This record gives sequence, structure tokens and C-alpha cells, in this order.
Amino acid sequence: MAPSEIDLGFLKNFKHSLQKYLGDKKFFILVGGGKVCRVYQNALLEFGAKNNDRDWIGINISRLNAEVVKQLFSGNSFEKIITDPTKKVKTNKNIVVGAGYKPGWSTDYVSVLTAKNYEINTIINLTNVDYVYDKNPSQFPDAKPIKEIDWKSFKNIVGDTWTPGLSMPFDPRAAKLAEKLKLRVIMINGKNLERLEDFLNNKPFIGTIIK
Repeated sequence: MAPSEIDLGFLKNFKHSLQKYLGDKKFFILVGGGKVCRVYQNALLEFGAKNNDRDWIGINISRLNAEVVKQLFSGNSFEKIITDPTKKVKTNKNIVVGAGYKPGWSTDYVSVLTAKNYEINTIINLTNVDYVYDKNPSQFPDAKPIKEIDWKSFKNIVGDTWTPGLSMPFDPRAAKLAEKLKLRVIMINGKNLERLEDFLNNKPFIGTIIK
């Protein structure tokens, strides 16, 4: 899919999946920049942009994406995009949509801060791989999938450095804070939303639990 296109099929399926649970669950949806974010960030880098500038373009793109997701759940979603995870909003809506906050903060880190602010203990990270692996599966054919892992072991895999556009299962800085808060992060391939529903239904699912 070209970076200029929005995956409407995925969004419709995503809405269909979550709507089943809006009667008794509340969701905070943190939206990232996606592929188009990296396209813009690479263009800026080509012309000598600093990390701060590259971060801001990613933040702004995540906020544009979030507007689409908020509209997707119109009627069930809080009327504003949350851009500061440290401020609490009061709403009876079942969907609250958030986006990038400020330079140096990945969407993963924002999601952990949101969880802290609202006393949430589980984060579901929809990613593009089936599992967390012991090494990069795109570079190492013998990479082994991991179904459950503790935070200390996870940090040994991802390291402790984050830069704008970094492609990792979960931002190392976010992982450090998630461990401190004793959060559980569920990694699920967003291309297979039935796996998300399996998890929400407390059924066995394909994915990785980090705790």
C-alpha cells in the first residue's frame, strides 16, 4: 500500500472488533504515525533535520491519524484527541483516542504514561509481526518466537536506546517504565484482529505477553 493511502479496510474491521465490547469495556486508543511518518522523517533527514524536527513531524502525523480513528468511533468516542497523557479527562464515552505528545516520546511511551494516569494495567500493542522474537526475524531466518517474556529479558533484546522512527516491538524507554509500573503488554499482529478478539474473550491467542 502506498504511504498516501489510508487502510480503510483495516479501520472498518477494527471498529467491528471493538464495538462488540463497548458495553462493558473502555478503550484508550493511542495512534502512531505509521509508514507515512517514516517517509516524512526520512525526507527531513535527507535535508539535515535534527531529531527534534523529525519527532515533531511524527507527532503531527499521529494526530492526523488519530482524527480519523476518533471519527471512526463517532458517537462512542470522546470529542477531543488526547495529546497530553499526564492530564486526565472525564468522560462517559467508551473510546478515548490519543496521539503523539512531545519530542523524545514515542507512542509506546505515551501509552505507558496514559496507563499510569488512568490506572490501567494492560496495554495491547497492535504490531505487524506475530510475536516478539529473540532477534530480528527480517534479518535472521532462525529467529525464535517468544510467547511470554519478563521485562528484564525483553530489555536484553531491545536494548535501552530510542530514536525517532525506530522499528522495535516496544520502545526501550517505554519498556523500562512499564516494568516499573508492573504493566502487562500484549503484542498482537493487527492484521489478524480475530487474535485481538481471542484475547479480549480470555481465550488462547497468537501473540506475546510481556510482564
